[in-house]
Amino acid sequence: MRLEEQVVLVTGSSKGVGLAIVKAFRAQGAQVVLNYHSSNPETVAGIAQEIGAFPFRADVTDPDQINALFVAAETHFDKPITTVVNNAIAGNFEFNGDVGRRKVHEIRWSDFDVQLRGFLRGTLNTTQAALPGFEKLGCGRIINIGTNLFHNPVVPYHDYTAAKGALLAFTRTCAADLGPKGVSVNMVSGGLLETTDASASTPKEVFEQIRAVTPLRRVTKPEDLAGAVLFFASPWADAITGQEVIVDGGLVMR
Repeated sequence: MRLEEQVVLVTGSSKGVGLAIVKAFRAQGAQVVLNYHSSNPETVAGIAQEIGAFPFRADVTDPDQINALFVAAETHFDKPITTVVNNAIAGNFEFNGDVGRRKVHEIRWSDFDVQLRGFLRGTLNTTQAALPGFEKLGCGRIINIGTNLFHNPVVPYHDYTAAKGALLAFTRTCAADLGPKGVSVNMVSGGLLETTDASASTPKEVFEQIRAVTPLRRVTKPEDLAGAVLFFASPWADAITGQEVIVDGGLVMR
């Protein structure tokens, strides 16, 4: 489908990179479901009205809430969701630098569990909820948001990085499983983004360190990531599945 024909769900999209992705899709004429969970509903309603998106509050870790989202979106747009962007982040995670993060000797399994439930369980829920609509259409796109940290752990956030690594594995198994149904599943992995709520607590020295060793000599912005997401959703990516594109100015090269 052309971008302007798509109905796109972007999870965790009331701010930061999720909102940048929503705006990018809307600029191309796509219809978009703006999903949120903990943000202020009135604030989200204002944002959604301004950009012409359909806001829906749902916790991605709750399959009943996600199923309700898909039903509401199909009713609202008179068409199933065609494209899912799994962006939601769990537990108000902050990239707080090497001093603030939990080290190996102090991190708890519950920290891993929060991230695994957010990224892996959340993506499982949206994938399963999307399948009936994909089958009606005979096609579908799933784009998972990853991280370059499991290639280059500049700051070793153990729980976050391990969960995103699991999401990359799930991306590839889903690509193999769903390919015969005409569904492609890919991942866009960003570097440290300047600046989102999650990276607002990152020390300036970390940004400068990354800038200094990045070939493009700049820190990636949410809009940079959004461009790669739109590529995977577009007809130009029709023959691509199970792949990961890293958007970080060349810091990680594969």
